[in-house]
Amino acid sequence: MAVYTDIAEGELARFLKDYEVGELLSYKGIAEGVENSNFLIHASNGAYILTLYEKRVNPADLPFFLGLMQHLNDKGISCPLPLSRKDGATTGELAGRPAAIVTFLEGMWMRRPTVEHCRAVGAALAGMHLAGQDFSLERPNALSVSGWRPLWEKARARADEVEPGLAAEVERDLALFEANWPRDLPAGVIHADLFPDNVFFLGERLSGLIDFYFACTDLLAYDVAVCLNAWCFEKDNSYNLTKGMALLEGYVGVRALSRAEADALPILAHGAALRFMLTRLYDWLNTPAGSLVVKKDPVEYLRRMRFHRQVRSAAEYGLKSERAAV
Repeated sequence: MAVYTDIAEGELARFLKDYEVGELLSYKGIAEGVENSNFLIHASNGAYILTLYEKRVNPADLPFFLGLMQHLNDKGISCPLPLSRKDGATTGELAGRPAAIVTFLEGMWMRRPTVEHCRAVGAALAGMHLAGQDFSLERPNALSVSGWRPLWEKARARADEVEPGLAAEVERDLALFEANWPRDLPAGVIHADLFPDNVFFLGERLSGLIDFYFACTDLLAYDVAVCLNAWCFEKDNSYNLTKGMALLEGYVGVRALSRAEADALPILAHGAALRFMLTRLYDWLNTPAGSLVVKKDPVEYLRRMRFHRQVRSAAEYGLKSERAAV
């Protein structure tokens, strides 16, 4: 979440007239995240999240994102529910951008996740994967292997400004993934961005998942790899094996990993680290001055890439061999 596009109170109030939310009381921008412009709206009928979809989001993908949230809600997964306008549509236009409103999810994200938070996230991710199995829409992952090199080409010329030798390092990794990326693993709907700021807790209880705007159809185990990167490294970039073990135990307690998925975890985790390094690198070099956006350091994920290069088995992430299906 972020704010790239500001909105005036009058135009927002007019926009809300198309929804059954009551009168606008207050609103404020949400700075966290990097993709869209987001606002917390307080209206007389409750609190809501308004999203303005910026240029990186294809409006043609909005039925997938919003339909998925509706589907997951229907399956008992706690996540924001898109609001329909009075004409039945779930999107409108505000400040020249496609826009949607979703329900406000109670809870807060954990700045310092514990082992038990990691276990809960693993279980929630597996539950989401199972709930999405019969979702009728599909959306290719634009930020999988085929999308990494085009993104890299937009940042490669200045990469060594961020870290000397980065350009050569990324070129080697890209060649590795393009030649060896797993293809024949279980696939379905994945979140693809389940970082701590996209998971809410009330106390120790996980209260819901948010921000489905990277969701897509891809390898389920890749989503697990994203979470290992996002939840199981400490501030000093060391991997916390106890957290990794808990996250994986939470996951396989709901959905077993196949032997092939377990074997692929090292390359999937390495690739996931590269994917987030690349988007962070691009944003680090290209975010407009004055945007209300918290830029994220790409070097953090470069360190994780280097860790994953040394990993040879899923056991090094904390997966117990007996918990993976043969």
